[in-house]
Amino acid sequence: DEAQLKWLEDPALVVIMAANGYPGSYEKGTPIRNLPTREEEEQGNFKVFHAGTKLSDGDDASEVLANGGRVLAVTASGKTVKEAQEKAYRGVDTIHWPDGFSRRDIGFKAVAREDGGK
Repeated sequence: DEAQLKWLEDPALVVIMAANGYPGSYEKGTPIRNLPTREEEEQGNFKVFHAGTKLSDGDDASEVLANGGRVLAVTASGKTVKEAQEKAYRGVDTIHWPDGFSRRDIGFKAVAREDGGK
């Protein structure tokens, strides 16, 4: 009852980072490094939502590991779809996860419509 929502009129875009092999078989427990801090997210105007992650066990319990197929959702908004897309992919590109992937075509049809079909 204390949450306050702020609706934005600007378009938003989400790029999913998934485990290699998804939607088929994939390995769990692979390390995800260079996740942005809250400050880095604010500076880059994107947000990383965790869906299929967990913290490692043992001595380094701060290491983030993949624990599912659809693992991270990198989200951004902008004045245009193109701006949101650029911010989201900038966020994706900061993350070091050799055992994961993301599609690189998210939002391109919307960007083309925005540009008048060019």
